[in-house]
Amino acid sequence: MAVLGLILVIVYMIAGYWAMGKTIYANKIRIGTWKNLFLTRLCLGVILGFILIPIAIIKSLSGK
Repeated sequence: MAVLGLILVIVYMIAGYWAMGKTIYANKIRIGTWKNLFLTRLCLGVILGFILIPIAIIKSLSGK
């Protein structure tokens, strides 16, 4: 059961990271260190994922 929970958390983190790229950071140029860019996008994706993941899915399906 704990393994399933861990897998779901990892999938949620990946989906949140992807959703940040599709919504907030779409068509943006970001400058900084690789670590800073990655961690900022990952943390915000985890925090705002429940809002951004459905928006990113709809945006992807609509072709925008």
